Amino acid sequence: MAVVLDVRQRRGVRGSEYAWANAARLDAALEQAGIGYEHRKELAPTTELRELQYREDARAGVGKRARDGLARDYVRRYTAEILDQVELVAPASSSALLCVERDAEACHRSLIAERLAATHGLTVTHLRPG
Repeated sequence: MAVVLDVRQRRGVRGSEYAWANAARLDAALEQAGIGYEHRKELAPTTELRELQYREDARAGVGKRARDGLARDYVRRYTAEILDQVELVAPASSSALLCVERDAEACHRSLIAERLAATHGLTVTHLRPG
C-alpha cells in the first residue's frame, strides 16, 4: 500500500487554488482511495524558519509561488534544527511527500527526500506539472 506523509503544519494553505491540500479533504480522499496517511508534524518548519524564508523571498523579489529554491540559511537551519533531530525510518512501501510548490527544490520536503535517499538508498522521483 502507498503511504502519504504529511509534514506540514495543519493550517490553511494558499487559497482556493490549493483547496485539494486542505487537511480534511486530503485525509478523506486518501482514505477513500485506500492510501495510508501519516502526519509527521515534527518535520514541519517552525514559524521562525518559514519567516526566514519569506524574508529571503522578499529580498530576492520572488513571490512564494514563484520560488525555485530555498535560502541557504533556511536549508542549514532546517537541517540542524529539525531534520537532524528526527530519525527517518525507511518506508515499508511506496511513499509520497505532497507539496504545493511548483518546484520540489523550493520546499523543505525536498530536504526530507534527499535525507531518505542518502540514508536508506531510496530512489526519489519528483513529479512536476506539465
